[in-house]
Amino acid sequence: LRGRGRSGALELGAMSEEAREELSALVAIYCGKGELEVLTSSETDGITFRIQTSMEGFLNSEIHLKLTFHLPVTYPSCLPNISVSSEDLTRAQCKNVKDKLLERASELLSEPMVHELLLWLQQNLKHIEKSDPCNAQSILPMDRITEDGMWMVLLHIDHMRAKDKYVRTVEKWASDLQLSGRLIFMGKLILILLQGHKKNIKDYLILQRTSKVDVDSCGKKCKEKMIRVLCETRVPTEHKRFLAFEVKDYTSLAELQREFEAVGLEEIFIEFVIALL
Repeated sequence: LRGRGRSGALELGAMSEEAREELSALVAIYCGKGELEVLTSSETDGITFRIQTSMEGFLNSEIHLKLTFHLPVTYPSCLPNISVSSEDLTRAQCKNVKDKLLERASELLSEPMVHELLLWLQQNLKHIEKSDPCNAQSILPMDRITEDGMWMVLLHIDHMRAKDKYVRTVEKWASDLQLSGRLIFMGKLILILLQGHKKNIKDYLILQRTSKVDVDSCGKKCKEKMIRVLCETRVPTEHKRFLAFEVKDYTSLAELQREFEAVGLEEIFIEFVIALL
């Protein structure tokens, strides 16, 4: 098994023989270009891989899916973490597919299940897509959702030409607005993860979009036009928070993943960060 074009075998020694055999089978099945891509692997964190496939949806439509699985070293004695994304489904439908996969996975605990889950989804996707993913009575309209409590936003920055000035500016804004989090550099990947009160996060976004924080190709000061809000959501009360705002360089995807996991943001990492790679 090899991943992402890197040299050397994947670090799977700590995983069970059942898990290694299943991974070998998946590689053999999803052998087309781009069908299966290993994103991370380590002796301590297990393996994360993404499968791109198409399945039949409601009314015989073709649904293109990206399914990301993170198998901890204790798999299959524990459930995999799963992320689902698709340009053919709404975000609510993707969440519904993920929830149904996890329900099915709980019935298969202690045995290799990824291939079984994929076969099950192939048979049931049209029914999941057709079903209403939300109970309308359980959802509050946006104007009734309180803005109290902690929120977080994950931003993607395409590039920084005047890096030192840009970094100092971001640090000042985070300090002034009492926001904690990380300015993340990993190779060419640049992310800003902020946690704080929702109003302060909104104020930050206004500053980010209206201030001249960088320079263009001619060296002239310019506004940030290539920023993307990947995710904005409430921080669950049970999650830990970053205590301060720090600028950090990461040498590997596994190292960055551990940072997200430390504050309970593993699903955010799988759904939004891995999707950028």
